[in-house]
Amino acid sequence: AEMGLSMSAAFTMFAKKVGREYRIPFEVSADPFYSESNMNYLRRVISDIESRKAVLKEHELIED
Repeated sequence: AEMGLSMSAAFTMFAKKVGREYRIPFEVSADPFYSESNMNYLRRVISDIESRKAVLKEHELIED
């Protein structure tokens, strides 16, 4: 909307560019937060908190 394009016009532009260049015209990447290794880490941390192996401490708020 800010560019003055409808969704239909934007998709048409995208589809034509893909057809001309045979590639997606922008970088596609996954959010590393949802990687398998990070999800395993988060599960371990949650398990440690629930089993009271991890000690949660209050700390001072750091302001710049």
